[in-house]
Amino acid sequence: MFPKNWFFYFLITTILLNSDYSIGQGNLTAKEQLSKELKIAIRLMRNGNYDKSLIKCRNILKKAIPLHDNDLIASTYNTIGGNFDLFSDPEKSFYYYNKGLIYAEKTTNFKLKNLFHNNLGNIYCFDKKEYIKGIYHYKKSLEYSNKARDTFELVLTNLNIAWAYFDINEFDQGYPYLNFVNQYHQKHGSELTEVALAMLNAIYFSDKNQKSKAITYYKKAIALGNAGNEKFDLALTHQEYAKFLTKIGRYKEAYEHLVLYNSITEQIDNQEKLHKVKQEGFNLEIEEYKREIERIESEYNAKQKLLIAEQSIAKKKLSILIVIIFIGGILFYFYVQNSRLIQRNRFNSLRNKIQQNIINANLSGQETERKKIASFLHDNISALLSSAGLHLAVLSKKHVDTDEEISKTILLLKEAHDKVRDLSHELIPSLLVRFGLFYALEDLCEKNSNSSISFEYECCITKTTRYSEEFELKIYFIITELINNINKHSGATIGKIFLEQNDDSILKIQIIDNGVGFKTDPKHFLEGFGINQIKARVNAMKGKLIIDSKLGMGTIITIQVPIE
Repeated sequence: MFPKNWFFYFLITTILLNSDYSIGQGNLTAKEQLSKELKIAIRLMRNGNYDKSLIKCRNILKKAIPLHDNDLIASTYNTIGGNFDLFSDPEKSFYYYNKGLIYAEKTTNFKLKNLFHNNLGNIYCFDKKEYIKGIYHYKKSLEYSNKARDTFELVLTNLNIAWAYFDINEFDQGYPYLNFVNQYHQKHGSELTEVALAMLNAIYFSDKNQKSKAITYYKKAIALGNAGNEKFDLALTHQEYAKFLTKIGRYKEAYEHLVLYNSITEQIDNQEKLHKVKQEGFNLEIEEYKREIERIESEYNAKQKLLIAEQSIAKKKLSILIVIIFIGGILFYFYVQNSRLIQRNRFNSLRNKIQQNIINANLSGQETERKKIASFLHDNISALLSSAGLHLAVLSKKHVDTDEEISKTILLLKEAHDKVRDLSHELIPSLLVRFGLFYALEDLCEKNSNSSISFEYECCITKTTRYSEEFELKIYFIITELINNINKHSGATIGKIFLEQNDDSILKIQIIDNGVGFKTDPKHFLEGFGINQIKARVNAMKGKLIIDSKLGMGTIITIQVPIE
């Protein structure tokens, strides 16, 4: 989420331009002249003349180092680092920032120390994605901002820290810094940070599930971004808002904001590419520029001639085009109306399909993990516990005067083995794996029958009939979920499970109870996520789910799925 945006550019220019370099009594003229040269180097950097700025900085260092002016040396290294940073070479800028910090630490210039730590924090967070180190430097920057009593830098650095914490999802740690910015931004902040501040507030309230506040801040950030020039922050706001809207189920709006994010990002990328192309080849820039002008002029003259010829042809075609447009406009109106209807239907279908795929993927993942965990418990953990128990049992037999602790250990291993086995069977019942679906379902009905409710099992299919392992698992878990629903919600005393296979290879399942029943209207139906999961499983198997239930009349659920 962290962009290399106005934070760094604003700091590196404003603070350097307003720094007061220490000037001693000796060599007064030389130091003043070097300070002026450094300000020129900074202006060159701001204007994108990185080659000239770097050459001037190199000349300043040659003269500043013999003077032992640590303020001037550190500031020059910071400008060199800034050139490389703006020229998208973070490794070189990182090197010069660290080199400059060594000199800055020898001074009492709190603003300069704050600047170095802030720039290093930017590189760690922006480029290296090492947020812990970045936050460390931001906090050092905050420390020096306090010492310098610079309220603007305090607001900006607090915003940087909050942003870094939010990037690693540490919202509670980042919020105190964000709250500080909320309190003092209006008085001491900059309008350049308004979009970012509103976006961070929106992200925080989104994490805390305070939807209305989050939406308010997202809209505020977008309005400010559209009105200003902070395109990085505006793009990120659209991206984060799209994530939030997806989370709350507003998929169409999320898609619209994602499109805006991609559009703005593409514009920014194009500008950056153009910027990089303009900076390639420092030494050949002037000659290349001349050749480019000549080429542009020749292309322009050729295009002008072509344009004049095309205009004469266009005039002849204009009258025909007007007639075509008139007729086409009528046809286009009907086409647009029809297209909107088709598009709306496609969107609804696509949204339903995406939701279905998400649920299917989740359910498939659960079943896969069940099989993996059950297999691991049975084949590895259970076997290891059995082996350990056998070794201790052999040791116990060889030594008649076995320590009581070994006997207890054997019992504990046996208990652990039994619990692991039971857990493995709960995840994937052994009857299902070894003997098939129908033995497992009969056992399931017996296990769920008690003094409060009795489950009757009836099957018209031979018990020894087997289907594919995946098919049997899916059917078993569907019926298990329905039995759990009966136990939890129905208040029934009798439940019935009936299975039969049609000639066209369709497995029909009926689950019946005499419980309290429920309303089957869509609004009520959507509230039961368990039913939604079952419906998703059945749909994934290309089957049908029919629910017949009324209040006080019990429930009949019929499932028909093609046999795999």
